[in-house]
Amino acid sequence: MPVPIQSTLGMLGDNLRKRGSALPLSRRAAMAWTRGLDIPRGGETVLYTGQMWQMAPAINAMTHRLARFEGSRLSGLFGFARRMNRLVNLTPLLARSSAAERQAYTDRLRNIARLLKAAGIPFGYLYEDDLYAGGLAHDEGLDTVFVAHAKRIQAVLQRHGVKRVITVDPHTTNMLRSVIPKALPGFSVEVKSYLEVLAERAPPVRRSLDRSATMHDSCVYARYEGVLAEPRALLARGGVRLDETEMSGPLTFCCGGPAEMLFPSRSADVARRRVAQLKAANPEVITACPLCLANLSRVAEPDVRIRDISDYLVEAYAPAEA
Repeated sequence: MPVPIQSTLGMLGDNLRKRGSALPLSRRAAMAWTRGLDIPRGGETVLYTGQMWQMAPAINAMTHRLARFEGSRLSGLFGFARRMNRLVNLTPLLARSSAAERQAYTDRLRNIARLLKAAGIPFGYLYEDDLYAGGLAHDEGLDTVFVAHAKRIQAVLQRHGVKRVITVDPHTTNMLRSVIPKALPGFSVEVKSYLEVLAERAPPVRRSLDRSATMHDSCVYARYEGVLAEPRALLARGGVRLDETEMSGPLTFCCGGPAEMLFPSRSADVARRRVAQLKAANPEVITACPLCLANLSRVAEPDVRIRDISDYLVEAYAPAEA
């Protein structure tokens, strides 16, 4: 039995409409990853996070809490929680994560910025105007709220004169490159994943990693955006040999998302099946999506090591951090 779907979706929609994100973060939390990186403000080319890496720990925490309510009589409290959430943002209470987990996820954004800098790619950042891309609202069918939010994103990009966007995860890439342009005529910015940008630039290898792993392809990258060759080429040049699973590329198997907040148990079952498939190929698993990393890590056995692709690439291509 799922958690109360109407109330849960209602809270996500109310948050996006009133606070600009499905799980609102403070500005300090959303921008903490930039500390010490000296990224210019704005410009024609910007790194756009869409707040997915920053939100992943909150999604993880909320999934853990919601799982306790599946089939519980206490689930009736969700209607009351939604009404309260309209007045006061309950996200810090319902989706509280540890400082260590938040740091682990935002470190991946630092990895990406370091990789782009090492490759000599100029970019800016919108800081407080780097808005959530709206993926959860779109995936869960909150169409009216999503379109209104997409118009805010369009206005921000136009105001800053942004012509090119470098994205950091599959969901933000998909929203800005494929979904929003269909919803909003005139939305015309060039959108590429940082993996595509790096593969085009072919930066020099600083350290050959000389190790093997297997790759979990994000459904969104693999089936909607065609980002498959680029991560593999970067890993291969960096000295990572991939043991491919049978279900990879366009046939990749789901990580359990985006159902984790509505059907936590079912999502975990799907994730366990995927971890078993990956482990059979190699217990060293590479992901390229914050939600895939969160969902698979949540159920992985201790002998399975799951890391983001940026962890490997920064070691192979970027100078050591001072």
